[in-house]
Amino acid sequence: MAESSRPVLFFDIDNCLYSRSTKIQDLMGELIDRYFEDHLSLSQKDANELHMKYYKQYGLALEGLVRYHKVDPLEYNSKVDDALPLEDIIKPDPQLRKLLLDLDTTKVKPWLFTNAYINHGKRVVKLLGVEDLFEGITFCDYAAETLVCKPHKDMFERAMKEAGVKDVHDCYFVDDSYMNTKAAQALGWTAAHFVEPSLALPAHQASQYQIRSLEELRDIYPQFFKNTKNGHVNGVS
Repeated sequence: MAESSRPVLFFDIDNCLYSRSTKIQDLMGELIDRYFEDHLSLSQKDANELHMKYYKQYGLALEGLVRYHKVDPLEYNSKVDDALPLEDIIKPDPQLRKLLLDLDTTKVKPWLFTNAYINHGKRVVKLLGVEDLFEGITFCDYAAETLVCKPHKDMFERAMKEAGVKDVHDCYFVDDSYMNTKAAQALGWTAAHFVEPSLALPAHQASQYQIRSLEELRDIYPQFFKNTKNGHVNGVS
């Protein structure tokens, strides 16, 4: 992919572009537990414990399943992500769309960056009504021989390559994951950890910025927006 002359603003998708109050994470957790139960012949308790162990260890429960249990990632995806009733839960978000429309794309390239498979990522942004406002997506390729996902360094490097950016100082990021934003900052990216108001703030800040609303991106990355929060053009009172 051609190198970008613009910085890239990478957006996580799940629990970031939509609120965790949708309970999609809980539904996904139940489907993952059920998959562990069915395919590894585990009790619900043991399935949940192994699910969380792999998630904390690798950033994606599926990686542990593939690594140790030779699970087919695409079959897993059909039973978990693709089985989520997203159409019943996610609705178009006019405020999110306005935020993204206010990005000055002559100055920044909006890019999706998710640990989900491509099917799920595309479903979510389509249902939110913002699929046309991103220039690309980097996703965890379940069809690949080796799974690579955030917070691994290789995944961030892949995102840079796919988005066409070479300098880490041109990489800006927002994600609800403590691990992912911490890893991004360690690699030299400028990262914002999105912690919804319903959640307790971490004892130690994960990255350069910590936000309670995506609207705060206007304040921390003002150079990328055409308009301020109050509707005034940046630089004009």
